[in-house]
Amino acid sequence: MGPLKLFKRWLGDPAFARKKQFLRSLDLFDGLSAGEIGELVHALHARTYRPGEVVFVEGDIGRALFILETGRVELTRLDASGKPERIHTLKPGEFFGEMALLESLPRTATATATETSRLHLLYRSKLDGLLQSQPRIGVVVMSHLARLLSSRLRRARGPAPARADD
Repeated sequence: MGPLKLFKRWLGDPAFARKKQFLRSLDLFDGLSAGEIGELVHALHARTYRPGEVVFVEGDIGRALFILETGRVELTRLDASGKPERIHTLKPGEFFGEMALLESLPRTATATATETSRLHLLYRSKLDGLLQSQPRIGVVVMSHLARLLSSRLRRARGPAPARADD
């Protein structure tokens, strides 16, 4: 199928349009054009998780970022006694597992769907492919991730001490 026919097919595909609209609503992809969002839709893998289904386990090697479209996902971490401790419950529009796009290290939490949840996965290999074929998409995503991680680091450190020149 030629590019023009494929493009026309995408225009009439309600699932494609829904995914595109959802992605445009996320800060993570702010600044991307409609065409770039379309490219991103094709790079994502959608999956539905049932209530109680584990998305990933603490200690697994991370390979993807997860974007929650519908449902709820709970993040837990094992405490000193080995019991799961709830860290955060994610709502639609939130994403998690972003460190996997930066490095292949073990997950620091377990993610479990608490209700039927539709997630979009962006695998590191797909992002690497986008960085090669569509560098602007990769740069925008990595820039947003850098700001997010910087913000989280500042919050974790607490308030900064006052400087003498303030």
